[in-house]
Amino acid sequence: MPKYQALSEYAAAIAPVINAAHVNVLAAAHRAATELAETSGVTPGLLSDLRFALPLRPLPRSGLAAIRRYHDEAARAADVLAHLREGTLTDDGDGLLRLTDRGLAYVHRLYDVHAAAAARAWAAHDPAPLAGLAARVLAHAERVPGGALELVAPPYEPAGTPPGVLLLNRLAALRYHRADAHAAAWRAAGLSAAEIVGLRDGPLRAGVELETNERAGAPYGALSAGERETLYDGLLKLV
Repeated sequence: MPKYQALSEYAAAIAPVINAAHVNVLAAAHRAATELAETSGVTPGLLSDLRFALPLRPLPRSGLAAIRRYHDEAARAADVLAHLREGTLTDDGDGLLRLTDRGLAYVHRLYDVHAAAAARAWAAHDPAPLAGLAARVLAHAERVPGGALELVAPPYEPAGTPPGVLLLNRLAALRYHRADAHAAAWRAAGLSAAEIVGLRDGPLRAGVELETNERAGAPYGALSAGERETLYDGLLKLV
């Protein structure tokens, strides 16, 4: 990889690599995950997106606005309602959504699906060292009050979780860290979620992206330059 002097430059470079490695496994798992949802009679939705968070902690309904910033309120409410009807989530009356036994069983089966997909997609590589580096970055990532990361990290990692699943879910959590950084940047620029989605390339967008990378780069300082290179190059091989 190129030698990046600034953590912000590194954050900009590794973000698409993280996305690609994450999507690679989800794509490999798509058919089996779809079959699992159909045979289980479950809407994947939040159970899939937050598979690594819901088993550990309840989700405040208000937190959905951070986790799904670019969805409207009606879409977020409809997703929750589907899970409540199917009995995979419950609402305790105070706005806290909790995973039921049925929901947890589905998550465990989904972990098995992802484990098999990661083993296929990453068969030529050992994800364990990369999972360790990702854990260190995640441990140093700022949990912004009201942001998504504080709701999804640390990830759910039951005993015996395969390294491929550990890496997949840690990368997923790191994507939420960058999402929080991006949201902080466009808010600082006086923009709304709708406005940043529709914002064209230009000085304003460039400024938002620069600020995003400044914020997103900080936790990579927990790694040495050599470790950052190992993480980048290793993830690139998984794409």
